[in-house]
Amino acid sequence: MTTDKWAAWLQHRRDGGDAGLRAGFAPALAAYRDGVLDRARIAAGDTVLDVGTGTGLLGFGALERVGANGRVVFSDISADVLEACRSAAAGDDRCSFVVAAADDLSAVPDASVDVVMTRSVLIYVPGKAAAFAEMLRVLRAGGRLSIFEPINRFGVGGRLFGLDLTPVAELAARVVAAYPVVEAMVDFDERDLLRLVREAGFRDVVMDYRAEADVAGPPIADWEALRHTAPNPLAPTYAEAMAAALTPEEQRRLEAYIRELVARREPTRRTSAYVHLAAVRP
Repeated sequence: MTTDKWAAWLQHRRDGGDAGLRAGFAPALAAYRDGVLDRARIAAGDTVLDVGTGTGLLGFGALERVGANGRVVFSDISADVLEACRSAAAGDDRCSFVVAAADDLSAVPDASVDVVMTRSVLIYVPGKAAAFAEMLRVLRAGGRLSIFEPINRFGVGGRLFGLDLTPVAELAARVVAAYPVVEAMVDFDERDLLRLVREAGFRDVVMDYRAEADVAGPPIADWEALRHTAPNPLAPTYAEAMAAALTPEEQRRLEAYIRELVARREPTRRTSAYVHLAAVRP
């Protein structure tokens, strides 16, 4: 059994081990993946580096585009994550696996890949300038960068679970306060990414930015499953956060109100932003 926090989140804590939640996340993940892959302009025969590969969502998608003579290098800070990807690759000799952080890709030679891609990786990297410098270094001349990043600063202060919890607002606020502040997740916005990628030496930079403010979403289908999920690998599950922040009686009050909203199929509302960014190494 692994104790690696990255693998544990990807394999269980992201969706609480619930097949229904996992299926619900799948369409959005597929859209983010395709956005990154399309902007990377992957061609047959390319060598592609997937930085912070996670479950290999991007890497395995790239395999379908590089053809018989292309290669995909799966890199991640987590050896457990890479082992799961290696197993999923089932001996495909177009795949290789490298333990590496986004801001230290020293295991990857200079000018050795045609494409570098990431999805939701820089939010965990304090040294974002170093990461862009490393991505530039490993690309061949004319190589392409394609990334997706949420802009978490935009959504700071949003509703817990996307619900209006005004009658239990003090309890909800204490649950929110139980979550650690990860500076790397909120220390940048879309303008910072544009500046950093240009300062690293990339050109032909194109960014697509999408923001949503107070947009109606679907009601929560399964509260029992949702309460056992964690919003990111560095955070507790919602059940863990409630237990840490509230007394048993307070937790019962908060959850009773949430269950009431779920039973009424109260719509959720979301405020969020993200970017797709593509660039070229001169």
